[in-house]
Amino acid sequence: MRLPETAGRVRRFSTAERMVHRATGWLMLLCLVTAACLYLGPLAQLVGRRHLMVTVHEWSGILLPLPLLLGLFSPAFRADLRRLNRLAPYDKRWLRAVRKRLASPRERPAGKFNAGQKLYAGWIAGAVLVMMFTGLLMWFMGLLPSLSRTSAIFVHDCLAWAVALVLVGHLRKAYEDPEARLGMRTGYVSRSWAALHHVHWLREERARSEAGDVDEG
Repeated sequence: MRLPETAGRVRRFSTAERMVHRATGWLMLLCLVTAACLYLGPLAQLVGRRHLMVTVHEWSGILLPLPLLLGLFSPAFRADLRRLNRLAPYDKRWLRAVRKRLASPRERPAGKFNAGQKLYAGWIAGAVLVMMFTGLLMWFMGLLPSLSRTSAIFVHDCLAWAVALVLVGHLRKAYEDPEARLGMRTGYVSRSWAALHHVHWLREERARSEAGDVDEG
């Protein structure tokens, strides 16, 4: 079944994928904001209500994987997870171009996701799992008595700062690419943008469309 298209545009993300991204983003924002209110003195004094901040922080962290788990019911979301989990030969060329500081998109071929996005997705998924584990250890210290609360706090806090920095970089990249933001907001991107930044994905979509035409014929 072919994805619906508009003139000059191609479907990039399904509704389910956009909802997963949006819900995950809001939960991550809640985690970071409440963490800042707990650990930064001026913010803690300004906001107050420490018990509420702790509760919101804990439950937003626990619920963080929920959008992804619900997204598994979507075939389009599962297909994108497979794409994110697999490095293609052209991804190596993309990484070499980045290392050599080649700015031209033609020097950085990509599928639906470029190599940087794949590495980011893998890293953030691992970071969230470790933060959930250390957070649960702090919440229920009896789970693993052999691990000290101090160690769990140290790992949790260091990783939280790393996640915050990486997310700032992610938001900066999104801000620099209005077409990518439009694709996440509406589900569609222009064919010219796809041909420039994600040429292998556009070819894949064309081949799928042509295969659909043959099947219908």
